[in-house]
Amino acid sequence: MSDQIPPETEPQPADPAAHTRIPIKIEEGLGAAAMAAICLISFGNVVVRYATNVSFAFTEEFSVFLLVFMTFVGSSAAFATGQHIRISFFLKRLTAPIQWVCEVITLLATTGLFSLILYYSAQVTWDEWYWGETSPGLGYPTWIYTVWLPVLTLAILLRLFGRAWAWLRAGPQRYQPEAD
Repeated sequence: MSDQIPPETEPQPADPAAHTRIPIKIEEGLGAAAMAAICLISFGNVVVRYATNVSFAFTEEFSVFLLVFMTFVGSSAAFATGQHIRISFFLKRLTAPIQWVCEVITLLATTGLFSLILYYSAQVTWDEWYWGETSPGLGYPTWIYTVWLPVLTLAILLRLFGRAWAWLRAGPQRYQPEAD
C-alpha cells in the first residue's frame, strides 16, 4: 500500500487573489504585453543595428516607458495577491495579533507612499501637458508617457484598499499570514 494521497484529494493552495472582484489576469496580460513589446523592440533594434549599423531612434523612449508601465502593473498584481516585498523573517516569529497590527501599519505606510506618488505624478503630467514639453529623442509630447503614472498608481491604490479591506475584515483574532 502506498501512503501517497491520490491527486484529486491533495490539498490545493488557497488562491491569493480570491478576495478580488476584478481579475488579476488584467495585470498579468498587460505586463506580458509590455514585456513582449520590450523584447520585440529590443530584438528588432539589435537586428537592424547589426545588419545596417544604424539603430532605431524610438527604442530607448518606448522601452523605458514600457518598463515603468510593466513595473506599476506588476506592483498592482503583487498588492492584490499579497506577494509584495516584505520582511517575513521577523513577522513569522510574532503572535497573530501583532502580525495583524504590523500588516495594518504596512498598509498605512504603503497607502501614504502611493498617495504621494499619485499626487506628484498627476502634477508632473499636468505640467508637461500645460507647458507642451516634448521628448528629446522623438519630439513626442512627454505627457503621453507620464499620464500612465497616476492612472496605474490609482490602480495600485485600489488593489491596496481591497487587500486592506480583507485584512481588516478578518481581524487580529482570525488573521492568517500568507505562507511564503
